[in-house]
Amino acid sequence: MGIRQNLKKQALGVSQKAMEKLLADEKRAMAVAQALGSVQRGKQALDRGQEELMRALSFATRSDFKTVGKKLSGLKRRLRELDEKLEEIS
Repeated sequence: MGIRQNLKKQALGVSQKAMEKLLADEKRAMAVAQALGSVQRGKQALDRGQEELMRALSFATRSDFKTVGKKLSGLKRRLRELDEKLEEIS
């Protein structure tokens, strides 16, 4: 095993032990869960605000790019299917 892999394994072991100790106490675990929930709600609010601002400025939003990406993927798949059918015909 290389040095990098060994260090990675040791770091994961240390972090696992730290998390076990941190979450061993039920009150502390609940506090961590509540803090994570607050962070997630804050990020969602930030994302909504960012999307509203982008729309107000007439810029494409992340969801617009995702929608276009899905449509392009569908078109690529359909193009491959049509190409295969054309090869079968010829």
